[in-house]
Amino acid sequence: MAEEKYLLEMTDITKEFPGVKALRGIQLKVKAGEVHGLLGENGAGKSTMMNCLMGIFPPTSGKIVFDGVERQHYGPRDALEFGVSMIQQELSPMQDRSIMANIWLGREPVNALGLVNWKKMYEDTKKVLQIIELDEDPRTLMKHLTVAKMQMVEIARAVSYNSKLIIMDEPSSAITEKETQQLFKIIRQLKAEGRSVIYISHKLDEIKEITDRVSVYRDGTYVSSANTADITQDQIIEMMVGRSVENLFPKVKVPIGDVVLEVKDLCHESLFRNISFTVRQGEIFGLSGLVGAGRTELMETIFGLRQRKSGTVRFKGKDFHPTCGKDSIDAGMAFITEDRRGNGIFPIQDIEFNSTIANIDAYVGPGRLLNLKKMREDCAEYIEKIAIKTPSQKQLIKNLSGGNQQKVLVARWLMTSPDIIIMDEPTRGIDVGA
Repeated sequence: MAEEKYLLEMTDITKEFPGVKALRGIQLKVKAGEVHGLLGENGAGKSTMMNCLMGIFPPTSGKIVFDGVERQHYGPRDALEFGVSMIQQELSPMQDRSIMANIWLGREPVNALGLVNWKKMYEDTKKVLQIIELDEDPRTLMKHLTVAKMQMVEIARAVSYNSKLIIMDEPSSAITEKETQQLFKIIRQLKAEGRSVIYISHKLDEIKEITDRVSVYRDGTYVSSANTADITQDQIIEMMVGRSVENLFPKVKVPIGDVVLEVKDLCHESLFRNISFTVRQGEIFGLSGLVGAGRTELMETIFGLRQRKSGTVRFKGKDFHPTCGKDSIDAGMAFITEDRRGNGIFPIQDIEFNSTIANIDAYVGPGRLLNLKKMREDCAEYIEKIAIKTPSQKQLIKNLSGGNQQKVLVARWLMTSPDIIIMDEPTRGIDVGA
């Protein structure tokens, strides 16, 4: 029998960072025209492995063969040239530039004089946006888009490279079911063209629907690979977490108390109108809608990050008129935002800072000095409670996986002991065990 050929072979890949060994001799094989799922808990090494493949940082050791050629000592531009592109888990668009400038950055079409051909860039962008069915003017600034639409632009940019292999790291984490189905339509078209996709997701129903094969990783090591059709969700979970998970989302029964938040006829100048609902103590209140429906904007208005046009909000029996986020925090409200990178984490600060900053007043002692010992103790407590994977609480949060960054944000708001906590897409990027 002839040996099976692969578009990509990563063998014995190891990656070490100061204080942590992120990858320990892992492997990955992807066929041409295949959708290959990458699975593992937060911190398993999936994104690190893909960053090694993209040339963002080199592996400490190991071998990468792509399209029959061993690839060594290369950077992201080289990876794009030999046929690999990537949708990153964390969005980092140029907010003050247009959609078309973001899509064609570094490869802008030029005219005979060597100047940017804006007309061609506009037309090319329209074509790419039509593929993903995003009805936006290519000249729209990125800062005017929702997080979900920014995600769709990232998908459009990856598709525009015409790569042989596209890495999609949590591509559906910020989009709704409708946009996800459009994404799957694009993936199936790429597959029909003979191109390959590496699909990283914690949504196992998506993995079952769109992938041909899966590879599972745990704690920086390779566990196993299998045809998707030959493996159940329960088996995938057991390989990921190393144990059987009997009840994924147990419903906890608690007594429902009095109304703690009442919203009546709330209106914004342009984003939503006449919104009314109540939330009771001990209740989990769900808010859903398609992209652009105004879910995030409504919560930001209640929290004081946007100005309301009319309507009333009552919190704990009193009229509530926050002028900023701090007013809401002081009143006993917390808000885990949808855009983790944009307005959640402080990337160049450590875990201790990021987890305690919202509750900093609680650590101010005599002489206005911070009680650093108490801060360390509380941070350590929540690292253990929420199972944040980190070598220490002094680790910069930017060095954590996206899911572990999200856990730090959850810890931050739990430390404030809020009466009500608003969670906007809180499971974005976190694994099934978490």
